[in-house]
Amino acid sequence: QIPVGTEIKGMNILGLVMFALVLGVALKKLGPEGEDLIRFFNSFNEATMVLVTWIMWYVPIGIMFLVGSKIVEMEDIVLLVTSLGKYIFASILGHVIHGGIILPLIYFAATRQNPYQHPGAQCFISPCSIFSSATLPSMIKCIEENNKVDKRIS
Repeated sequence: QIPVGTEIKGMNILGLVMFALVLGVALKKLGPEGEDLIRFFNSFNEATMVLVTWIMWYVPIGIMFLVGSKIVEMEDIVLLVTSLGKYIFASILGHVIHGGIILPLIYFAATRQNPYQHPGAQCFISPCSIFSSATLPSMIKCIEENNKVDKRIS
């Protein structure tokens, strides 16, 4: 039995992506007539980036209080500290291996260039980008400023 579109729960992400792509191509094809809507979406994107930046500044405070409340409820603090220490060590080691060895090897295999001499190496091999995927605004800024990537591409 083949499910029909109305029987599937959830959002149709593929449909949204296709609509966005086709709308972008259509707006660009309109030329000057589509520029107003393109400027609107660019402004909307900038406003969203500002909101994400604000959220990223306040999220650590909320997480601190959530973790603090759980620490207060713990009975064996030594077990917590040792378990957390092992987790942090394993996480940092994994990120260092991935960001400092695996990704540069992939870059070298693809381009045959030294990844550590690339002008954007500080964007891709930096603590903020390695430890959190939520640093998208700073990553985009770094790519645009250091690598001179066009804003439309980044």
